[in-house]
Amino acid sequence: MNETPEPVEPANLKLLRLMVTGLTGVMIVGLVVVVSLIVIQFRDTGPVLPENLDLPEGAVAYSVTVAEDWVGVTTKEGRLLVFDRITGALRQEIDLSH
Repeated sequence: MNETPEPVEPANLKLLRLMVTGLTGVMIVGLVVVVSLIVIQFRDTGPVLPENLDLPEGAVAYSVTVAEDWVGVTTKEGRLLVFDRITGALRQEIDLSH
């Protein structure tokens, strides 16, 4: 009956194992955060327009700026549409592609 004692694990190896386990946990959490942010970004439908604004045919809103008496809508086509805030009437159209 040959009884050999269990080998003793060095302290450095135990520390390394704990560090690898911690790094694995951090990487999993980071991956979940990155995937969540990507999903949230792609689900974004764009800016919210005030209800009384009607964009011209084919215009797609890119950003909206609301001031005291006007609303500016930048379109994906490179135009700035300035609307009256109260009536919703188009005041001015500026080409931004220059």
